[in-house]
Amino acid sequence: MNQDLVTNFPVTDHVKMALAVSLRGCEELIPQDEWVKKLARSEAMGLPLRIKLGLDPTAPDIHIGHTVVLNKMRQLQDLGHTVIFLIGDFTTLIGDPSGRNNTRPALTREQIEANAQTYYKQASLVLDPGKTEIRYNSEWCDALGARGMIELAARYNVARMMERNDFHDRFKAGTPISVHEFLYPLLQGYDSVALKSDLELGGTDQKFNLLMGRHLQAEYGQEPQCILTMPLLEGLDGIEKMSKSKNNYIGISEDANTMFAKVLSISDVLMWKWYTLLSFRSEADIAALKAEVEAGRNPKDAKVALAREITARFHSSAAADAAEQDFINRSKGGVPDEIAEVSLPLGDAGAPLGIGALLKLAGLAASSGEGNRLIDGGGVRIDSSVVSDKGLKLGAGTYVLQVGKRKFAKVTLG
Repeated sequence: MNQDLVTNFPVTDHVKMALAVSLRGCEELIPQDEWVKKLARSEAMGLPLRIKLGLDPTAPDIHIGHTVVLNKMRQLQDLGHTVIFLIGDFTTLIGDPSGRNNTRPALTREQIEANAQTYYKQASLVLDPGKTEIRYNSEWCDALGARGMIELAARYNVARMMERNDFHDRFKAGTPISVHEFLYPLLQGYDSVALKSDLELGGTDQKFNLLMGRHLQAEYGQEPQCILTMPLLEGLDGIEKMSKSKNNYIGISEDANTMFAKVLSISDVLMWKWYTLLSFRSEADIAALKAEVEAGRNPKDAKVALAREITARFHSSAAADAAEQDFINRSKGGVPDEIAEVSLPLGDAGAPLGIGALLKLAGLAASSGEGNRLIDGGGVRIDSSVVSDKGLKLGAGTYVLQVGKRKFAKVTLG
């Protein structure tokens, strides 16, 4: 280990504060004592630490569950350290086997490039772009070549690789494991060697890969990085981790009104975990707010404050104000200021349209049958009045149709 790290630099109040920032909401910090020494050395010598986060562009956009680690990066960035946003354009060609029980299909180079175009733009809504180092791991992975790849593979043994849960479980179940999948954790670890990182962040599902970075840095004669894992964020249902496939997510590119309303839909219990992992408010502020709620303040006030903060971060303060007012209007049965406008023709010879068909044509229901089911459930309004008659027909005129609390359309028939 580098001699500078073991030198006893003073653990000042600033170092203690930086440790507290590091630990906020984190699952594990390994090894914590080494991280304290790195922080103390950094302060004493005036040298920022290098903090790495790697993301593979496997999809065209990200949701706020992905921003948990980005938030931690921003907190450490604000302390003056160098953050490296690493786009795994090379490793995406292999596919990360973490948490998977089968071989993951690799993306094409064209798909990867298309996805990577939006990744940093979206991450910049959390990170400070002017203080962020952007790298692509194809810079050094392409240069490895066959000889370098074989030399890298010689730095780790198969027995240790098979200790990894997903490989172990798949081998035991007789599920195929491709040899190229063993290369993924090796290459992610080699990223840390190439970047000389002091700390690598990731979700709890990335622990094996992050530890690989420590191992390989030691193999290459570098001071090993520390690792910090963040918990996976539960989605809107409060049960499963946030995922588009489970439809319990908030996309950071969603419109402000939808984002605001979705945050307000989470449970009061889940709200406090979201505060810890997503809010930039201090822990003291959050604790004070929680105490007020426990003393009788309406928890909705705290949830509105969280919704405003998140919406303002990904849009603007003005958009958050408008989204809050829009939510108030909808809650009171009012109509948002901006709704879709649709013009539709009447039936043959000017015959009026049935309400079920009208909901479908206006894009408020997938089919006439679904429209009728919504009416049965009391979820359809015309000009603020609840519709109870599935046989209702509407003639020429303009109507405001509402389905549930969020779907509106101003329809002109004629």
